[in-house]
Amino acid sequence: MTAVHRVVVLALDGVYPFELGIPSRVFGALQDRYEVLTCSVDGGPVATNADFSVTVGHGPEVLATADTVILPPFDLSRLSRELPPRVGEALAAVRPGARIVSICTGAFVLAAAGLLDGRPATTHWAVADVFRSWYPEVALDPDVLFVDDGSVLTSAGAASGVDVCLHLVRRDHGTAVANHVARACVVPPWRDGGQAQYIEHPVPPESAHGTSATRQWALENLHEPLTLTELAGHARMSLRTFARRFTEEVGTSPGRWLIQQRVVRARHLLETTDLAVDDIAGQVGFATGTSLREHLHAAIGVSPLAYRRTFRGAAPAV
Repeated sequence: MTAVHRVVVLALDGVYPFELGIPSRVFGALQDRYEVLTCSVDGGPVATNADFSVTVGHGPEVLATADTVILPPFDLSRLSRELPPRVGEALAAVRPGARIVSICTGAFVLAAAGLLDGRPATTHWAVADVFRSWYPEVALDPDVLFVDDGSVLTSAGAASGVDVCLHLVRRDHGTAVANHVARACVVPPWRDGGQAQYIEHPVPPESAHGTSATRQWALENLHEPLTLTELAGHARMSLRTFARRFTEEVGTSPGRWLIQQRVVRARHLLETTDLAVDDIAGQVGFATGTSLREHLHAAIGVSPLAYRRTFRGAAPAV
């Protein structure tokens, strides 16, 4: 992407103020690459679900100029199975090819508009049953943080809106730029979209018996195979206890977490070095370049060559 990318946020009555501000905070950290505008269906003030309203700078006409449209969530009392006419008119202005993103209950609007028919999607787990009963034609997965289905992305509640926006920055400009934005926003740079929305058991307090020290050790030794037995041994736990505690603390299994970290490290090396794929595979702990290619494609849908071309403009032999 070379031109400034316009992000338009459509605020509906009952909007949650926290999520309304996420796009401006995340994309606004890159003002040379993104422009963020906020609109309402009529250009007038919008009531939030708090004790104040917000005045937006634009009416629905700016939706026709958007490269990405974001629908933040709104209060549960305003959920409707049918698309309100004025909202439908506003969405009709969105040009073909624009990305559309929902946060939390914003997915109800996309589903009511038919934009999620036949697609995978997510929303806040607390309203999953209602969503599924109203829109059975949507392949709902209420257990993940966000779903990237190409031009349409949906995310779960609250902070997962930060995750999906950072994911878009990473998709547009690479890991290094997304990490810079994450540091500016003082948030973790990466939570995989497939990570669980919530953990059923309470997260244990930090202690000498947790897995954080072992996770740090694993990151420092990603070039090694790192079996579950080795991880459990480092943590001085049985295999069963380690696997259970790790999942409680991180929200995913040790094996899946390791693959995620290896892919993240590989993406960074593809963006910042001229190393061949086989060399990168060795540095991040994949047995072969073929294994790296398979895991990278599973994670982001592209080959190392295509990824490097996207973010570096030149592609050494891979």
